[in-house]
Amino acid sequence: MNPECTCSQQPILSRREMLGRFANGFGMIGLAGLLAEAAPALVLPRGANPLTVKAAHYAPRAKNIIFLFMSGGPSHVDLFDPKPRLRSDNGQPLPFEKPKLERTKTGNLLGSPWEFKKHGQSGMEISELLPHLATCADDLCVIRSMVADNINHNGACLQMNTGEQAFSRPSLGSWLLYGLGTENQNLPGFVVISPAQPAQGAPLWSSSFLPAAYQGTLVSNLDDPIANLKNPRFDTAQQRQQLDALGQLNALHLRDREDDSRLSARIASFELAFRMQAEAPEAFDVRGEAEATRKLYGLDQPATAIFGKQCLMARRLIERGVRCVQVYHTVTDKRSSCQLWDQHGGLRQELPYNCLSTDQPIAGLLKDLKARGLLDETIVLWGGEFGRTPTAEGDNGREHHPFGFTMWLAGGGIKGGLTYGATDEFGWHAIENKVHVHDLHATLLHLMGMDHTQLTYRYAGRDYRLTDVYGNVVQDILS
Repeated sequence: MNPECTCSQQPILSRREMLGRFANGFGMIGLAGLLAEAAPALVLPRGANPLTVKAAHYAPRAKNIIFLFMSGGPSHVDLFDPKPRLRSDNGQPLPFEKPKLERTKTGNLLGSPWEFKKHGQSGMEISELLPHLATCADDLCVIRSMVADNINHNGACLQMNTGEQAFSRPSLGSWLLYGLGTENQNLPGFVVISPAQPAQGAPLWSSSFLPAAYQGTLVSNLDDPIANLKNPRFDTAQQRQQLDALGQLNALHLRDREDDSRLSARIASFELAFRMQAEAPEAFDVRGEAEATRKLYGLDQPATAIFGKQCLMARRLIERGVRCVQVYHTVTDKRSSCQLWDQHGGLRQELPYNCLSTDQPIAGLLKDLKARGLLDETIVLWGGEFGRTPTAEGDNGREHHPFGFTMWLAGGGIKGGLTYGATDEFGWHAIENKVHVHDLHATLLHLMGMDHTQLTYRYAGRDYRLTDVYGNVVQDILS
């Protein structure tokens, strides 16, 4: 499935002619002279757009993915996986040997301070910390038996986002663009909305050895999402001519460097930036949304305004044909000292604020997608890189925990109102229907119409894929 960039067969102008045209774009030669000449055929990227929609392996259940990433690792036993035994044995030692893979010596069992209630027709048990999401219970598929391989943030975040713990590998969104392309050629196909970059940074949305055109586009300033989008010096016609001349020059340079995708990606980025001038400002601008919609996402409340805006942007992008949007919860209200979802301490104070800042926006996103008929074709995925230990770190915290934790999905092709898999009675080990990160990735690709064993890219003498040599589609959670 390797995309091949092929150049146009039309004659290429001399360097002198093209330099003249390029200079003309900057106003150094009269515009009238340039307009009098026939515009040269663009060699790249018009004839070889790497983001063009490609055929799926089979009929997809979903067209888009929104990945809501909770940086730090949410506590499953406090949010989605109630453990009566953990509460009854609070303060007692864990009655079995812990895994050898440990970061610190955690203490005795720590029961959840929060109550769980059953919600919806499914009777799904959800913590009192998530009252808004609880109203969407029948749309959720909660997987309580997730497992991962790394106990540290860096490796675990890499695995959850790229399938690999240590080395640079293409991200989930990059694989989707490579395999499927994107419907809207005037917007990036893979957008990452993160006001503050997580510690792991760009490797989480990198294209790695895939062509550079498939990397994620980072949006960190929610008030000015795409910097330098408007050209204050030239109008549209002048910019078009400038890009045509630049494309010819770059095509000459590229002819002897066809194995380097970076120049092709740079050329494509110029073209995309040109097209985005018309559509991107409107796509990212939430000010035109109805007041009821803004309130639905919590934009009228300080605690929810930031993440609510991220979620609303994600809906607007998906609605306009963007293939994958990752929404990272990386900042909180400045009045809070909350350290996101990494509660080594301050669990009783910080976890409620994490939930407060994300609960209403996420529920609003699900309800808004459903009301617009978009949820059936959009997968919404929620989770972090791992969970938290059922044992206490200090007297008010939990350690990292990849041995059994919770993530949930909703939307395209997913069974709603389903609780899948289980951990033991303390919430330590996944003991029923384990779902590894590779299985999750295989399932997401399957729902998007891609066979994870066939979505490969030849690099360094071998065929790579998102799931490496592992992964099974979790058929039981598919509708």
